[in-house]
Order: sequence, then structure tokens, then C-alpha cells
Amino acid sequence: MTDQKTNRIVMTGLMTCLILVATMVVRIPVPFTQGYVHLGDTMIFLGVLLLGKKNGTIAAGVGSALADLLGGYAYYVPWTLVVKALMAFVVGAALEHQEKKGRLEDRGFRATGLELLAMFFGGVEMTVGYYISASLMHGNWITPLGSVPGNIGQFIVGMILAAILARAIYKTPAKKYFVLK
Repeated sequence: MTDQKTNRIVMTGLMTCLILVATMVVRIPVPFTQGYVHLGDTMIFLGVLLLGKKNGTIAAGVGSALADLLGGYAYYVPWTLVVKALMAFVVGAALEHQEKKGRLEDRGFRATGLELLAMFFGGVEMTVGYYISASLMHGNWITPLGSVPGNIGQFIVGMILAAILARAIYKTPAKKYFVLK
């Protein structure tokens, strides 16, 4: 196994754990929904910025699903696995598309407007994905509306914190350990 492959595996595992911990440590219950707001989206966005689409998607889906499993929300594990993996995939795909068009030069950790826009699209996917999944689980389309504002606030805070952390990491020697593609 090459050093680069080992590095990808280790960094993906690290981001998976950071997503798990950030999701479980700070939990703010959302009234009327059985859900909670957390900081896991910050680490999901950061994971995609640092690791790229493929490894960021793996870390997002697995880390978030494990948080639900360990946190007493086992009935949400399949939904979370899909919704959070798609969230990261959307961000990564948008960044790769912009990179191919030459709009993201020296991509990595700078949290440019295009990177923030990609995170916004990922957050919208997450909000819609959880609304649909909760609607299917509850058997109606009204009850899950209560979770939409919390999900929007959660991903906006996640975008801001991920942008700050990404810029900070970019200025350190640690940036050499992250694989951007």
C-alpha cells in the first residue's frame, strides 16, 4: 500500500470520527420533531473541502449514521446514511465541476464564494432529504415542517465554521496531510 493510500484511509477515518463526535457532543433538541441540531455539518463540509468528493462522502455518511446509531436514533440510521452522504457528494460534485471549469485554482481550504455556494447546495439537499424522510416515517407532510428551520440554521452555521476552520488549516503545515481529490 502506498503512503498516499494509507494517508487517505487514515484521514477519512479521522474525519469520520470528527463528524461522529461533533454530531454527538453538542445537541440542541428541536421541539415537536424528536430531532436535534448539532455541529456535525461543520465537519461534513470540512471533510469534503479537505478530502474531496469520494472520501468526504464516505466520512459524512458513516460518521453521521454512527452518531444516530450510538445516540439512540437507530430508526434514522438508513436515512442519515443516505442524506448525509448525498449532502457531501453534492458539495464535492459542485466543487469538482467548478474545478474542471478552471474556476477553483489551487483548490483547498480557502472557502471561496464558490465553495460556500457548494456547501449551500449540500445544505439544501440535507434539509429536503430529511424533510422527505421524516414525512415518510411520520406518514404526513406537515409534522416534519418543524424541523426545516433548525436544519437550515444548522447547515448555515456549519458553512461558516467550516470556512473558518478550512482557512486556519490552510495556513498550517498540516495541510500536506490532506488529499484534495
